[in-house]
Amino acid sequence: MSSTLSRTGLITRHLSTRSMTSASNPYPITLYTAQTPNGIKISILLEELGLPYNVRSISLDKAEQKESWFLDINPNGRIPALTDLSFGEGKGIHIFESGSILQYLVETYDKEHRLSYPHGTREYWETQEWLFFQNAGVGPMQGQANHFFRYAPEKIPYSIKRYQDETRRLYGVLNARLDSSKSGFLVGDKLTIADITTYGWVRSAGWAGVDIGDFPKLKEWEERLDEREGVKKGRDVPTPNKIKEMVKDTKAAEKEAEKARAWIVAEKE
Repeated sequence: MSSTLSRTGLITRHLSTRSMTSASNPYPITLYTAQTPNGIKISILLEELGLPYNVRSISLDKAEQKESWFLDINPNGRIPALTDLSFGEGKGIHIFESGSILQYLVETYDKEHRLSYPHGTREYWETQEWLFFQNAGVGPMQGQANHFFRYAPEKIPYSIKRYQDETRRLYGVLNARLDSSKSGFLVGDKLTIADITTYGWVRSAGWAGVDIGDFPKLKEWEERLDEREGVKKGRDVPTPNKIKEMVKDTKAAEKEAEKARAWIVAEKE
């Protein structure tokens, strides 16, 4: 069964099909994703670029990302992943790793540099710096904070403190960067993939037990991005992003953590 969402001239289709053929997917681009900080990066960028795309929601709790058809797209068995049938004169391409997907989309579809800077400029390289800062730093460290704070079968105070403290340290670096920014963005005078790659993780700070209020400039930045239409639409793909509400409801948070704990722990074993 499939459903369509009409969005100011953009149609995003949620598909149950596993086919990559243009006959089954109305648009060249198909995003394979789930409601996670990494997953929403790509849908936010697609919305900001105004690109039509198909969405294939991946059921992480059913280990759908480990099925053979998905491993043909991403051999690492993780979301997000993307296919683009328009690449290579219709031969198509698979892209995995969120940072690579972000780079691919702006280099392929943002020729006017609305969300990027020309290759070789100072801003281009600064975008690369902050993109990798998130992918190699914030994401992995906050992900471990999430695991030990929410999902681990036993509470290990040392591990919780270690990864929460490292997440706070990295947030401090982001806060300092934004404090020195005249535009309020991480790079230059506009939104870039440096901001987009970071946003979902910062929005989920409370899930890791980190208080975003301790980082006023980062909090202001998050709230500013919250109001962008592309961000609003993209963060609700493939399902509504309710992390802020969930963190405020202790019982709901524990229920969600317990639900996810089974498959998260099993996947790591």
